Amino acid sequence: QVQLVESGGGLVQPGGSLRLSCTASVSFFGPYNMAWYRQAPGKQRELVADISPGHSSNYADSVKGRFTISRVNAKKTVYLQMNNLKPEDTAVYYCNARDPLGGVSWGRGTPVTVSS
Repeated sequence: QVQLVESGGGLVQPGGSLRLSCTASVSFFGPYNMAWYRQAPGKQRELVADISPGHSSNYADSVKGRFTISRVNAKKTVYLQMNNLKPEDTAVYYCNARDPLGGVSWGRGTPVTVSS
């Protein structure tokens, strides 16, 4: 199993930006499909964005045009740049890694609060 450590969450005003980072403790990061999920209070965990080993990405409709997922394999790190944040983006954000055999690992999460 892969250990994932997220960072970058915090409190931000509406319209502001944050960049989340997730670093993986793994020998070969390249083959992993990486994703960010979020879970708001009282709601189910939902996929925010994912990025394949080939750097193809997908986004939830609610964040398209505002969030960007990227990865730097040499740093074993995936990022989530979040711009124009809205109160409804408030949630705990989790990093997710899926290996080529289908094994899945989760980080502990980093909280994001969007409030004035």
